Amino acid sequence: MAAEISPLDPLVPAAGSKIRWTSLYGSARGLALANLVRKAQAPVLVIAPDSGTAHRIESELAFYLDAPDPENPRSEADEARSEGEAEILRFPDWETLPYDLFSPHQGIVSERLATLARLPSLTAGALVSPVTTLMGRIAPSSFVDGYRFRIACGDTLEIDGFRRRLEQAGYACTNQVMEHGEYAVRGALFDLFPMGENTPLRIDLLDDEVESIRIFDPETQRSESLIDRIDILPAHEFPTVPDAVARFRQAWRRRFEGDPSKCPIYREVSQGGWPAGIEYYLPLFFDAPATVFDFLSPTTVVVLADGVHEAAESFARDTKERWENRRGDPERPILDPHELFLRTEELFARIAPHPGVHLRTADDGADSGRTISFATRAPTAMPVDGRAERPMKPLQDFLEGFSGRALIVAETPGRREILLESLAGHDLRPTPVEGFEAFVAGSAPLAIAVAPLEDGARIEEPRLEIIAESQLFGTRTRAAGQRRRRGSKRDPEGIVRDLSELHLGAPVVHEAHGIGRYAGLTVLEVAGGEEEFLQIEYAGGDRLYVPVASLHLVSRFTGIDPEAAPLHRLGTKQWEKARRRAAEKVVDVAAELLDVQARRAGRPGIPFTADPGALQEFEGAFPFDETPDQSGAIAEVFADMSRPSPMDRLVCGDVGFGKTEVAMRAAFVCAHGGKQVAVLVPTTLLAQQHQQTFQDRFASWPVQVRQISRFSGKEAQADVLKGLADGSVDIVIGTHKLLGNGIRFKRLGLVIIDEEHRFGVRQKERLKALRSEVDVLTLTATPIPRTLDMALSGLRDLSLIATPPAKRLSIQTFVREWDAQLLREAFQRELRRGGQIFFVHNKVDTIERVASDVRELLEGVEVRVAHGQMRERDLERIMLDFYHRRFQVLVCTTIIETGIDIPNANTIVINRADRFGLAQLHQLRGRVGRSHHRAYAYLIIPERSMISKDALRRLNAIESLGDLGVGFTLATHDLEIRGAGELLGSEQSGQIQEVGYSLYTRLLERAVEDLRAGRTPELDRPLDTGAEIDLREPALIPQDYLHDVHTRLIMYKRIASARDREALEETMVETIDRFGPLPDPARLLFDITGLKLRAAPFGIRKIEVGESGGRIVFHSQPLIDPACVIGLVQREPKRFRLDGPDKLRFFGDYSNATEKIAAVERILGNFSLREAA
Repeated sequence: MAAEISPLDPLVPAAGSKIRWTSLYGSARGLALANLVRKAQAPVLVIAPDSGTAHRIESELAFYLDAPDPENPRSEADEARSEGEAEILRFPDWETLPYDLFSPHQGIVSERLATLARLPSLTAGALVSPVTTLMGRIAPSSFVDGYRFRIACGDTLEIDGFRRRLEQAGYACTNQVMEHGEYAVRGALFDLFPMGENTPLRIDLLDDEVESIRIFDPETQRSESLIDRIDILPAHEFPTVPDAVARFRQAWRRRFEGDPSKCPIYREVSQGGWPAGIEYYLPLFFDAPATVFDFLSPTTVVVLADGVHEAAESFARDTKERWENRRGDPERPILDPHELFLRTEELFARIAPHPGVHLRTADDGADSGRTISFATRAPTAMPVDGRAERPMKPLQDFLEGFSGRALIVAETPGRREILLESLAGHDLRPTPVEGFEAFVAGSAPLAIAVAPLEDGARIEEPRLEIIAESQLFGTRTRAAGQRRRRGSKRDPEGIVRDLSELHLGAPVVHEAHGIGRYAGLTVLEVAGGEEEFLQIEYAGGDRLYVPVASLHLVSRFTGIDPEAAPLHRLGTKQWEKARRRAAEKVVDVAAELLDVQARRAGRPGIPFTADPGALQEFEGAFPFDETPDQSGAIAEVFADMSRPSPMDRLVCGDVGFGKTEVAMRAAFVCAHGGKQVAVLVPTTLLAQQHQQTFQDRFASWPVQVRQISRFSGKEAQADVLKGLADGSVDIVIGTHKLLGNGIRFKRLGLVIIDEEHRFGVRQKERLKALRSEVDVLTLTATPIPRTLDMALSGLRDLSLIATPPAKRLSIQTFVREWDAQLLREAFQRELRRGGQIFFVHNKVDTIERVASDVRELLEGVEVRVAHGQMRERDLERIMLDFYHRRFQVLVCTTIIETGIDIPNANTIVINRADRFGLAQLHQLRGRVGRSHHRAYAYLIIPERSMISKDALRRLNAIESLGDLGVGFTLATHDLEIRGAGELLGSEQSGQIQEVGYSLYTRLLERAVEDLRAGRTPELDRPLDTGAEIDLREPALIPQDYLHDVHTRLIMYKRIASARDREALEETMVETIDRFGPLPDPARLLFDITGLKLRAAPFGIRKIEVGESGGRIVFHSQPLIDPACVIGLVQREPKRFRLDGPDKLRFFGDYSNATEKIAAVERILGNFSLREAA
């Protein structure tokens, strides 16, 4: 056997030679490769057998080279890297199957194009890629170079010419830039999301000069930091110009027989479209497609990881099989595999001329003359046991017996701080270092650094031990690619009231005139100026024109069935009667809901105060960065807990958006304050998972976390009950057993309820009683209608977490009939990228037969079954094995519906999806999409003719709402589909159908307000519609400023619905930021809305101003102090005059809008409110 050498000094292969590396254990592989990259005077291509291995190698290289994390690479907008500095590039897989009808996500295409743009100039560094990706034929370098150009501040940029250039590069013009490859023009502002960039950019032009380039947040559309320049790459991996389309058409006709006009793909490309799956026709766009090897210099060192040969051959076999299965379709002819991919022998022929390294973990006895054996050993597991007397004994024992130096690698800076504290408690004090190079250069015997390293390493020469967190705590604590994100919180009531989903013909409610159908926006001449109006068509064809300044009076109709919305007639009492009936019923509802709240308010709560130092330390252990909504929810919970009355807060957030962390922060405050916490969950599996999560988070604190469920043995359960009674158990997690009569708490302070809608009626009654005694925090993804109603009417406090974690992609959802070929492809797509699959079948008596069908589709893949009627231990073992990736496909019932967190599972198939409710479908779908990979959900149904109308509408709702954070929106759809019978009974649901849910909640809100104040609700009192202001000047958003009707409608609604000056100013800043400086009519619209807000408290109904004066009209019972009005008239009788009991006239010379606004502002400045009696 050859002598062992250090991975710090590997041998570099000479030109044309090959070396075999063996005995590289753990991340020592990455260390040897990093030093190869340093020593080789050429780029290094590392070929991995699959995407998972490629990702691990990238992370290892980043750590050992002290290079940026390839998950968050520097973009083209950043400064160029120093010459000679090692750079890590990745060339990711498309994450589709050969001949797929899917196209890759634009984020993946962006990263691939960025890498292709960098490769020709790469002189030092590494490219990491799965072998299957390298086998694909791609665009030649001339294509990337031909469409690449740079824009810098100070450049001259002619807008029309720039647009043409972008369109030639394949960029799509949209109303709002959200994804790579999109652009939008708004006057002198140009929004663009270039390929290769991590964020979209906003170019601000002054005449034809680029004045500034700013990064902006695609979610909030708000500008952030400035940059100097951008490089723009093509938007696709193929050209989209007319010449390329002509080349495609000619190549198609040469390549395929038959009439091309019968082929949908040919027709769509001919018409300028880019159908899904067009990537598998890429060679038809080029005279001679290339491969990645054409982008590399001849001196590039090629490293083959273990398993590459087998992976290449397996991919070639699978591709040929898919080609055989699909090649007979005359409407979708396909290219031969060798036209799209290199043959296996071609691949290795392209590799052969390069100097090469073949990685083998162990020495397989090959020729020692060509084999280098490294002095490394497998890293040792040193598990931390939080329940042991000496939790870190394995680590302490190892360090005591180790003669070399050790580096502990924490996954995040927060984890480093927690580890430092924990280690210090066991007399271990590692020295913080910046990275691996700093550690090697130093002399500290024990150090600590930060990197997302999955495996440690033991190096014999010199004696070094790299200790990853996985050696201490088992699984990784942080998912890849999580970064801090900024943004603003979502307004829950706004989601119900907004008009963003409005389409022509959709039912809308005008609070003064009733239900009609939206008929678009129109501009009319009014009093010599232009104004824009929203048109509503009522029964009989009558039309109402609503000024855009009054759009706060209009909302989407959300009732039982929008198609059956009861359209009203203008000029009749029909609407007035419907509204009065609803108002009568709403008073009883308000009284019932207030009763619950009154019982709570009547009992003193526990005002918790958190120790700031301890809380900061606990928060620092959170392995992710909080999203803005998450931070807001945590702050709201802490504020509630500090008050003397019991908390009753609902946290609504999509699955995987961080509700559990909000709960753990609340639990910490409670337990640290000496009180007990009960966490109530609907399933035993979720109880088990929550117990693990809570125990991990509280491991460093003197807090005892226990569980009660059917997984608990009798002795363990008795022990927990005793601990609850004597106070030794601080946090208990359990199912409905926690609500049993035999449970006694010594000092219960907080109840956390996960997914309340999963509990039965009796359990909900017990929860209702609890709400008046202790703090209650409810977590849900889709609140049940009753809960939603209480939250929106102000009786329950609501926090909405609608911001997805960084890099989370929305779930691609399909409603399909059973198709074996479709399912086989779905499974193969997931398995190829190393993922796992849920197959949900909710009938235990036939689940084994369905599992057998799935096994037939997936030869050689392990499929297991899980359902609630299994023995507890068997079920527990299967779920743990799935969590630890010991098998790939789980056929199960809805036992996985709540809380199961398996980030590696990104495809779910739901059989007979028509039998599930909307909330349940959303919950099940949320089991996937918990990582940065595109997730897929297949809802399998029988023939559509066999499905009820309601079921079809449920499926259409969830298919259309694939975006992240839509759980709350789905809850409002649930009202439309199921009706509000669940809300407050069938009688109330009739009232909601008559007036719409939005108005119903406003009536309820007002009734609650009146009853709270001790007033008898006035059923005939009109809702406060705000002041109508007429300045006889054009106040609108001009079409040439914002041409898209839908976006204009949304902005009108947001302006009109602003509740205070701060919200209005925020909307104005955002409008200017997104669309450019406000034209005068748009600025006037904001000014008028500001006047309305200022006039609202005084009970003003209307303000009119002309060139020679105007009048202010008051409601019949205004809140203004009458003395103010009388004083004005007495002081300036020539300028002011009373006109009847409800009008104040004023006179003056007002030649423009600015003077009119100033006059009204001065008058309002003299008003004050009437003092309460």
